[in-house]
Parts: sequence; C-alpha cells; structure tokens
Amino acid sequence: MLGFSPFDFFPATLAALAVLVHLWVRAPTPQCAFRLGFFFGLGLYGAGVSWVYISLHRFGAMPMPLAAAATLGFCAFLALFPALAGWIQARIARDSAAPVALRATLLIPASWMLVEWSLSWFLTGFPWLALGYTAIDDPLSGFAPVGGVYAVSLALAVAAGLLWCIALGNVHRTRWIAAGCLAFVLACGYGLRTTQWTDPVGEPLRVALLQGNVPQEMKFDPARYERTLETYARLAEQGNAGGNARLIVLPETAVPRFLDLVERPFLERLKAAAVRNGGDLLLGVPVRTAEGGYLNSVISLGISPSASYNKVHLVPFGEFVPPGLGWIVRVLSIPLADFSRGAPDQRPMAIAGQRVAVNVCYEDAYGAEIIRQLPEATLLVNISNVAWFGDSLAPAQHLQIARMRALETGRVYLTAANTGISAAIWPDASVRQQMKQFVQGRIEFEVRGYGGATPYVRLGDWPAVLLALLALAFVALRGRSR
Repeated sequence: MLGFSPFDFFPATLAALAVLVHLWVRAPTPQCAFRLGFFFGLGLYGAGVSWVYISLHRFGAMPMPLAAAATLGFCAFLALFPALAGWIQARIARDSAAPVALRATLLIPASWMLVEWSLSWFLTGFPWLALGYTAIDDPLSGFAPVGGVYAVSLALAVAAGLLWCIALGNVHRTRWIAAGCLAFVLACGYGLRTTQWTDPVGEPLRVALLQGNVPQEMKFDPARYERTLETYARLAEQGNAGGNARLIVLPETAVPRFLDLVERPFLERLKAAAVRNGGDLLLGVPVRTAEGGYLNSVISLGISPSASYNKVHLVPFGEFVPPGLGWIVRVLSIPLADFSRGAPDQRPMAIAGQRVAVNVCYEDAYGAEIIRQLPEATLLVNISNVAWFGDSLAPAQHLQIARMRALETGRVYLTAANTGISAAIWPDASVRQQMKQFVQGRIEFEVRGYGGATPYVRLGDWPAVLLALLALAFVALRGRSR
C-alpha cells in the first residue's frame, strides 16, 4: 500500500511482492496459495480503497454498519483476484513440477498480471490499484508506453521474483543469474523511459484549470446553486499576467443542473470569457436526452463549433444499476442517478486549435479505453469530482493513475477536479502544475499538443497479455514434455 500515492514508496511494493512470492513458493497446496493470496488482497484493497466507505456513509446516507459491511464485502470480492492468481500459479507448478526459480520469476508474475488485467473488464472492471502504478517514478515505468500499466506490473512482479532468488536462492549460480537478469530488466526499463515516443505539434497553447471547491454535501443544494454559478463565472473571467487562456477547463458536473435548465445568461457569460481569449471552454454538466434519459456530459463553448462528450464507462451503483442487482440498491438505500452510456466511438473535440480527447473522472482508470481517441487526439483532458471521497487516499491515487495515462500515450494530460487535485501532467508523467486540495482557484500555464503514437496506443494491453499467456503455456508444456 505504501507504494501508491500519496506515499509513493516504490521499494515497499517490491518488498511486499517478494514476500508474497516466498509465501506462494512455500505453500503446500493450491488451496493454501489461494488463502494466502486472499489475505494479501484483503490487506491491499482494505487499506487502498477504504474511501468507498466515505462515499457510502458520509455522502450516500447509508447507515454506518451497512456502509462498513458493504465496504468490507467489496474489498473481500476484490481480494478474490489475488487469491485466484495464487491458485493458478500453484496448480500449474504442481502439475508441471516447475523449478522454484522458474516459478518465482515467470509463473507467479504471469499469473498475477493476467488476474490484475482481468480486473479491468470483469463485471465492468475496477482496475484501481494495479501494482504498476507504484513504479510511475522508477525505471520500470519505461515499459508503460510499450504495454501499458499491466506491462509495468509484469516487469515489477518479475523483479520481485528475481529479488527473492537473489535473497533466498539455494544455488550460488542461480543468485548470480538472477542478479544479472534484474539488472537487465531495470536497464531495459530505463532505456525505454528515456525514449521519446511522440513529438510536439502546433503552437503552444495557454490553458486554465478551474477548481471551484464546492463541498460535496452542498453541491446539489438549491440554496448553493447561484453561488456555484458565480464562482465558476468569476474564475473563468480571471486572467494571469502571462496572457489569456485559449482553453478553460471546468470540473465534472460543475453546473449541478440539467443543461436545458441552466440560465442562458450564465452560459453566455462563460462563452464570452472564452471568446474574449480567442478560444474555448469545457464545461461539465448533465444533459437530458430525447428518450428521457440523461448523460454525464462535457460541452464546449467558444469560438469553435460546439462539441460534446458523453461519459461512456459509468460507475456501477453510482451512475447505473447493473442488470438484476436493483434489489441491492433498495436494501442498502444507495442514492444514485441512473445515467445512460455515451457512444464508445466518440471522436476528439476540435477546439482551441487542438484535437482534445475528453474523459470523465473514473474513466481514466481504463487505459485501453483512453487510447480509443488516439493517435488522432493531440491533448488529453480529464474532468472529475472526487469530492465524493472526502479527504482520503482517492484523490492522490487518481492523480497517480492520470500520470500513467500521460506516460502510456505520450500526451499532455490535464485534469480539473472540483475539490482537487487539479494538475497538468507532461508526457513523461511529471506534474508541472498542481493545485492543492480544498482550495478554490485557477491555475494557468502553457502546454503543447503532441502527435505520433506509442506502441501502447497502437496495440493496447495485448502485448503484455500475450506475453503472460505465453509464459504460463511455456511452464505448463515444459512440465508435460518432461
């Protein structure tokens, strides 16, 4: 857990994985490995996503016992995935009689990565704590532009297995080979980290990110509505001494009212602020459809033709009810809005002289979905409202995820959040501008659009997935042939 933001202590991840390798190698049966993986996962998710409780109890009005039970149940469900990885590697190792070193450095890493990847799509997915994120500031992150965060997870698990071999290998020669392999993996990661996969295109663009800092408990309060509009109008109209922003970005549902009910003078005021700068503004606002549904949307206002983006990957129970599970909502009294999904084939917005690919909040946890609008897009923008999780680990973890998306795609990544953390992230994953949480304000800076495509943009997660599957097949078939 210490490897994730805000702690960012990468050695803790390596050490924890090396300990798990040791426990799994020594486990007498696949069932024992399953239990060990479950408790490892329960610790990981129990600490890492404990902020779900805040959303359910503080803002969702769920009674404390029910919120605690629901959070524990959710973490226990997620813990089944590391448990499954433990069972898979132990079962293959038993059937193939795989050598211990091969099991630690190939079989366990491949099993872990495949199960971690399955969390990105199983039951709509929850890929929040992929271990690859913890390496964002370390050489192993160089694998991200090649195979995404799961390639980093695979490299990280291999490195942990090699460390175990170095520390506890019972053959002197094995330790030296493991040390050499570890140095090679780190060198490859470092070399890839210093590779420039994309290039700047067009003229520099001045951008402003607005952070209204509207408390979640007051966000949808009608008495607060006028004040919220005035806050964002005032921030949009501000300018810095360095120049005026051609792209102004407001957070998710910055206007807590359906677009057709928003006062026209307010929208005209926002548009005028963008036009005065010779650019455009992105506004997060819910939109009603002709069929009676509604969308979590982003619309553009300014000199360019109006464009919009509708959120595609919705949050289960938070934005939609999974089929057949409406009874859970009724029993637990979960307050939610049943949004409709946007079309998955939406294209980047042509605004402010750029091709801007927008995503909303939780969507940026899905790297394979972010690359749908690439390489056409020259700039990535995320708008979010993590105020649902209060002063917890979630905002810092969300920023860490955004940094990985910038590195995978070779694009500047901008994120504007209601209560923070709003930030500008460069293609090398460095945070160049950032606004603290729970403050109201505006940050303004220059960015560049980027063109070209990383291998990850072209191939997605499949290189890492196929490599892991080949590793499992190699170990299984090797044992069978022997």
